[in-house]
Formats: sequence, C-alpha cells, structure tokens
Amino acid sequence: MTSAAHSPTSSRAAPRTGLIDGLGRQINYLRLSVTDRCDLRCRYCMADDMQFLPREQTLTRTEIHRLANLFVAEGVRKIRLTGGEPLTRPDIIAICEDLAALPGLDELVLSTNGRQLANHAIALKQAGVSRLNISLDSLEAERFRYITRHGVLADVIAGIDAAVAQGFKRIRLNCVILRGSNDDEILDLVAFALAREIDICFIEEMPLGDVGRNRAASFISSADIAERLAEHYALTPLINTDAHAGPARYMQAQGYPNSRIGFISPHSNTFCASCNRLRLTAEGRLLLCLGQEESLSLRDLIRQYPADDHEVRRALHNALTHKPASHDFQHDGEQLVRFMSVSGG
Repeated sequence: MTSAAHSPTSSRAAPRTGLIDGLGRQINYLRLSVTDRCDLRCRYCMADDMQFLPREQTLTRTEIHRLANLFVAEGVRKIRLTGGEPLTRPDIIAICEDLAALPGLDELVLSTNGRQLANHAIALKQAGVSRLNISLDSLEAERFRYITRHGVLADVIAGIDAAVAQGFKRIRLNCVILRGSNDDEILDLVAFALAREIDICFIEEMPLGDVGRNRAASFISSADIAERLAEHYALTPLINTDAHAGPARYMQAQGYPNSRIGFISPHSNTFCASCNRLRLTAEGRLLLCLGQEESLSLRDLIRQYPADDHEVRRALHNALTHKPASHDFQHDGEQLVRFMSVSGG
C-alpha cells in the first residue's frame, strides 16, 4: 500500500475534543472534494464551458492527507470524497488508501458519476472505500446524453453493475428529478435500483450557479415524488440510526428489504438544525454551509504552517463558531454563483 508523506505530528497528538459549532451541532462528517474537474457537464450542475482551477491551486495528495488526518483527530468519523468527478484524478486510488488507513475514521465513501467506475470498482473496494453514491438521472440513452451533455448511459450502467459485483457495503443512486424533463422516469429508476438491491435517493435541485433556466418552473418536491411512488409501492419510513449520516430520509418498499428509497429535501423539508457536515473544496476552502459563502482557506493555512497544525486547528474551531444556522435556499431568489461542482458534490 502506498502512503502520503507524514502529516505534522501535532494533529495526531491533539486531544479528540470534537468539532462543535456555534449552535451546538457536532460535526463528524466531512465532504472532501479532490477535484473541480468533471468528464460530464450535467445541466443542473455546471455550465458547458466551465473554467477549471489551475492544478497548482488545488490540494495535493499530501495536503489532502494532512487535512483529513487533522479532521479525524478532531472527531470526524466519515469522509466522502467528491468532485467534480473524483475518478478523473490520476492519484485517486492512492488518496483512498491514505484516508482509509487513518486511525479513527469509521467510513470512507465516494461520490461518482459512474462514467469510469467499471475500470475502478475493484481498486476502490481494495483501497478501503465502503460505500458509493452514483449519479443517474435517466435510463433513456438520448435523454441521458442531453442531461449530461455528452455522457453514454451504457458506460454508467456498466459501472453500477461492476460496483454491485464488488459487494460494497452500500451503493446509492442519486437522482435529480426536474418537472417536464425526467419526472416520467421516477418509477423506472426505482425499479432499476430495486432489481439490483441497491439504494436510490431523489434530491431536490439546489440553486447553485446560473444554469440558464427558471429553476422554480422545473422544481418537483420530495413529497410529490413519494406520492407517486406510494401509488405503486407500500412504503414504510425508516429510522436512521447512523450517527454520522447525511441528510437523506429513507423509506423501504414492501418486498424489497435490501434497498432503501431516500429523499434529500433542501427546499421542502430542511435539515439544517441537525447539520453535522462541512465541505472542503478542491482548492482547500472550507465551506461552513453549502448554501452560504462563509468559508476559510485551509490550503493557505497549511502552506503557511507546513510543520505545525496548531494554528490550523485554532482557525478551524474559530470558523465553526460562525457556521450559519441554515442555507436559505430559494427556487427563484438570488442564487449563489458557485456551481455545485465547485462546492464539492
């Protein structure tokens, strides 16, 4: 197994006091973006002519390891690797090996568009990734190509099936449903997931970046989707006992004990009061909230203090006192100019 250069010893020696924000919420989940680059251009996520960061501005493998080690020492128990598309990064398997080996980390998970997953599923499992989230918004090849601008549906399905064959602890499909675009595929997408005994989660579109259309007109709520599903399945709400889970609320369809149907509802059923997450962008900017602009450049701090984490930890704890109470997302109000791909999945 390869490993990154040793992190400063001060973070390993630090007491595990935990990360508590100014509202008393415990932070134990880090979404860590390893790149802002992606090999697709999904219409709800980014522009077709995206300008990506110069590589020297993004975190190196060693810097990712150092920051992840610091967060785990501070009580983070779950890290999700995001992008952009993580599998476009040449050293992604080595990064996974580095982080999976961190003492105290309970779970390393990864989000992907699935396009390159068929070639990486075995290596990801061997590197210590336990769960995968895979984006899939359509099962119709031409529609899939339109949504992603140039994606090939067969590649993603091959990636999903390769992942299923590897026996990951959990695999979840993430679907963004837009009224008049792909809402006629809700039942087909659920049937696809249930047939493979994997999870599926429907995510209300988040207003990040100007995507050139009226988001309010295409919005469809989690309740609307659940109502459609209830006409075909007997659904039972599940109680989430995972202490470092994300914001998804799950149901189970009768007769399908190995799959869950989830909903992430940033508009219709906000989850901010129980937020346990931070996001670290590919350029090392710590986002205190997905829907707000408060942030801290951890990249600049670790480059300023290459051998001592004390100032980094102090700045982190100070920043947490300013973590916003909520994201304040609106369908048709002022939108953040930051695209989801820049935010880190």
